[in-house]
Amino acid sequence: MFEPQQMLDAMRIVREAMPPTPQQRWPLLDQRVGAQVWVKHENHTAVGAFKLRGGLVYFDALRRREPGLHGVVSATRGNHGQSVGFCARRHGLQATIVVPHGNSVEKNAAMRALGVELLEHGDDFQAAREHAARLAHELDLHMVPSFHDDLVRGVATYWIEFFESFAPGYAPEAVFVPIGQGSGICACAAARAHVGARTRIIGVVSAHAAAYQQSFRAGRAIEAPVTTELADGMACRVPDEQALAVIRREVDDVIAVTDDHVADAMRALFADTHNVAEGAGAASLAGVLLQRERWQGRRIGVALTGGNVDTAKFARVLAGA
Repeated sequence: MFEPQQMLDAMRIVREAMPPTPQQRWPLLDQRVGAQVWVKHENHTAVGAFKLRGGLVYFDALRRREPGLHGVVSATRGNHGQSVGFCARRHGLQATIVVPHGNSVEKNAAMRALGVELLEHGDDFQAAREHAARLAHELDLHMVPSFHDDLVRGVATYWIEFFESFAPGYAPEAVFVPIGQGSGICACAAARAHVGARTRIIGVVSAHAAAYQQSFRAGRAIEAPVTTELADGMACRVPDEQALAVIRREVDDVIAVTDDHVADAMRALFADTHNVAEGAGAASLAGVLLQRERWQGRRIGVALTGGNVDTAKFARVLAGA
């Protein structure tokens, strides 16, 4: 999917800004699942999510392409916006971020702390993205997309770390990967190709935002409503055509988990690993738990992709509310 040097360049750029994230098995989690479960802890980056990696590589290339650039704009539900804010500040650029109304209070606060101008518009991510595109045109700002080759290359660095940690032939049989706009799962496929692993890739969407699952099965992009109240990082209404093409070519299956499944996984991760997971961050484990009988005694990998959940919401989840 990418030339080897492109991937090595991405690794260098990311490594200049952050160390590898932890990756390990947890005895209680192994016991709960009945399998060997390797967890990649992307909740331990400087913004609490995997998105930072993509931003680092994207902004490195952007600065070289457009040295006179003065500002950027993007849309997000939170983690992508934190990545944009972090990387814009690193390169001396002003960032404007558009979020939908009712967005995570603490993610909004985290973005403002990184110096972004935060605007609220629309009822979902798609409406926020369309408004961000209008602002880019009106204010002569660069629109940072949610899916781009440079974002994928950056995100792929965590999957390269994951796959290269295993001796040849000992990588997990399957990895479960949450799907939002698609950069994470496409990055997994790119990293798998780069290292020559044979691990199966299973995508996980929210059952309340099932556009990618429906599109994967139909062989064409299908718009689907978004009603998830817990997995905002997976709240995609309209699939990205480029991402969908990669997913249909490289991914073995796409399964759906409900908000109740996600809440169970958030509680399990906290109980078994004492790590906080946001809804999308727990979705891969939710997928494993849904298919637990199928993977008994086998080796699997999950990505804890982010831990940025509002305190009040997490308290309700832990309380089973």
